[in-house]
Amino acid sequence: MMSSSQNRATDKHIIWSDINLNPDDWRDNYKDFLEINEIDGDPNDEHKLYEYMVETNGEYLSDERENLNVQLSQPIIVIGDIGRWNGRVMGYKMIDSGNIKDCLYSDTDMTEWYVDKYGDLRADAVHHDGTNHYLYRVFKDTVSPEQIERLQEKIYFGKATRADITKVTKRLGDEIAAVYGFHIPKQRTAAEKER
Repeated sequence: MMSSSQNRATDKHIIWSDINLNPDDWRDNYKDFLEINEIDGDPNDEHKLYEYMVETNGEYLSDERENLNVQLSQPIIVIGDIGRWNGRVMGYKMIDSGNIKDCLYSDTDMTEWYVDKYGDLRADAVHHDGTNHYLYRVFKDTVSPEQIERLQEKIYFGKATRADITKVTKRLGDEIAAVYGFHIPKQRTAAEKER
């Protein structure tokens, strides 16, 4: 289980992951599960342990969605660096609900969602052609539909810069950190950046 932990080596707060699950990390929990529920099963059955690990970890994802049921005032844009069989491409997807919990869905084989040291919600999603890297940002309240469309076009054509993205969006890490109680560095204001 990787729920809401901080990885010191990379300075990221992991929200949920099913990448690199290790059955040895789940063995004691599985034994406790069998005892508590008075199930006559072999605690050393690797197949059953694996099933327990995957199912229980999946339930934890549902818990994280409940934890992150945070409604924002604007839509969320997911900016993707997509790994395909024929190379990498940029893309985007809109989460029109503006609810952070709706970021925690994936159609890939394995996914890890985390808040990086800059306060951005990100995901690494592994699939048969490679790995997708996602950045989740919410549009600022002052943004016009034309500005949203311009950013979408820049992403679509692979021309979006970090400055283009931060001009019209803001990070999600502050809301997520408030839920879990971890610290992320304060964002610098435009005036501080100009100094």
